[in-house]
Amino acid sequence: MKDPETATVFAGLDGRTDTELPSWYADRKEKIQPVSFSKAVRDLPQAVDTKVAYRNPYTDEWVETDRFNAIVEPSRLQAEADGNAETESLFHIPTDSYAIINPVDVYSPLEEVLREETIDGTPLGEVMFGEIRRYRGGGEVHMDIMFDGLEVRLPGRSDPITMGVTSGYDFFGEHAVYVEGFAQDGYCSNTMRSLTDKEVIKHVGDVRNFQTWWEELLAQVELIADDLFEFIRDAQDIDLDFSELPFTVTEFYSLLGFPDYLAERAAGDAEANAASPFEIDMWTLHSGATYALTHFFQGKEGASLDQYVRTANDILFNPEGTIERVERAYEEQLEADGDEGSQASLAGERALASIERVNEDLQANVEQFEEREDALRERFQDAMS
Repeated sequence: MKDPETATVFAGLDGRTDTELPSWYADRKEKIQPVSFSKAVRDLPQAVDTKVAYRNPYTDEWVETDRFNAIVEPSRLQAEADGNAETESLFHIPTDSYAIINPVDVYSPLEEVLREETIDGTPLGEVMFGEIRRYRGGGEVHMDIMFDGLEVRLPGRSDPITMGVTSGYDFFGEHAVYVEGFAQDGYCSNTMRSLTDKEVIKHVGDVRNFQTWWEELLAQVELIADDLFEFIRDAQDIDLDFSELPFTVTEFYSLLGFPDYLAERAAGDAEANAASPFEIDMWTLHSGATYALTHFFQGKEGASLDQYVRTANDILFNPEGTIERVERAYEEQLEADGDEGSQASLAGERALASIERVNEDLQANVEQFEEREDALRERFQDAMS
């Protein structure tokens, strides 16, 4: 993932909370002094609109228009007027249907929710921590918000998988305000994204009640913590024996659509963490994918990352669908290679048969996964009603 222009680490809701970063997170953010979430949000660039005009080349006059507005950062406008500008004030020139949603509009209601919602009797605002990342002069922002104690602990690991949300927006008309379930594995710093459906509010029309929005979203995150443990435990019981499959671990990720550089990194991590480099369970394969995406993805946060995150999550949450996707991709690969003789054709049939056997072995687990998924969806609906 491309490095942000600036990153701010926060701990605690505001100056009234005395919150320290969890040790596993602090070790990875060495020498960074965290600020409160409230301060970090209020330090983010704001946006206002102002009139725009176009130049008539025949008269050399500027003509104002009400059809568009310039979205600008007010403090930078003042700096430009004083001759002290370091960053351009203009973010975007959208149509007049664009509704500005500033960071305080979104995250101040969250602050109210975090003062009221608790975990084990402690307000979430006292155990929150995370990071805010800025891109493009602060006109694009993404953040991870986690809650110490809202976690999944796996046997044999001292560091937890900590639950939370990832959220963001931009002022360029590309990223609407969004939020989705998120977790970070303290054992390896891998991030697990899109653990809930992405909720989006666009910069158009009436902006809804953000406080209710946050209440519903946090209820989902709390629900998924217990189920994530069960999904991981089930995935640890599903092994792929690559000695019996017609492709390598690297090729497994390539068949799922990962580019070569990510497939190689994911395979290296999965093989290193598996009990055997030939027999690897689905949780370890998922972890390999999240390792590659967290530490080596070369694109931007947003849509370019989301497609790979969904594929990685399917390895954990939909193992049957993952194997079926690999089988289809391998079959298409054989067809693209063409008919190179009966021997090659026979080898291809044997290869597909070996994949099909693996898929059949998964059937015993599929019903259990589907029941858990249905139960989780039902609880989400109950929480939202």
